[in-house]
Amino acid sequence: MALFHFKKTPEPCCSGGYCLPDDGCCTDTNGCAGGDCCAAETESAVKVLGGGCKNCHKLEENAREALKSLGMDAQVELVTDPAAIAASGVMSTPALMVDGKIVSTGRVLTAEQAAEAIRKVRGTKE
Repeated sequence: MALFHFKKTPEPCCSGGYCLPDDGCCTDTNGCAGGDCCAAETESAVKVLGGGCKNCHKLEENAREALKSLGMDAQVELVTDPAAIAASGVMSTPALMVDGKIVSTGRVLTAEQAAEAIRKVRGTKE
């Protein structure tokens, strides 16, 4: 098996993502497994991508605080699946993804920095 499915050509599948030849698992660019989970996933999502270390948890906490300060839904998802992280194109963690866009990689943003990144992506003003 190739690490992270390098050297394998993904094939398009029914969910609009890609099927990996060895396991038939469909994934989209966000690492979603296809089917119902892709349909249920909303565009307005904040995710922290990382292995679950203390820096990942600190970024998750700061992102929640940033969302609260902006008066937005404070749900933040922690993605720890290495395949999903690699599928999103992140090479260094922790990373912050807002509405499908990577806004930071390899560092822990403060709550203020996370709020500014969220504002930029979502186009909101203070």
